[in-house]
Amino acid sequence: MLQAAEIQQRFSQIQQTINQAEEVTRNDQGAPSEIRDCIQRIAHEMPEAQRVMQSNDQSGIIECIDRLEEMGDEAKRMCRTQQPSPQVASVVTRVHDVLSDLKHQLH
Repeated sequence: MLQAAEIQQRFSQIQQTINQAEEVTRNDQGAPSEIRDCIQRIAHEMPEAQRVMQSNDQSGIIECIDRLEEMGDEAKRMCRTQQPSPQVASVVTRVHDVLSDLKHQLH
């Protein structure tokens, strides 16, 4: 199991990756709106997720990361069917990967 400091560090990395994804999808005029909306929903969850991460409630943290990772899965699935630009596809994959990696380390 990861230590609290490691979880916080990983969560900071996730926040940065999601911020990058939000910026890329917002600035890419060809980004499918469904992908943009999905990334925005993930970003919208981040303040609540930050509160959960700071609570040190292990089951709450796992539940939160699981939920975010499911949203990342959804965005990644959309990339397969909607064929966005390489930049959008790359950033969505990074969002999914950082969330999935933390999820697997928490379980």
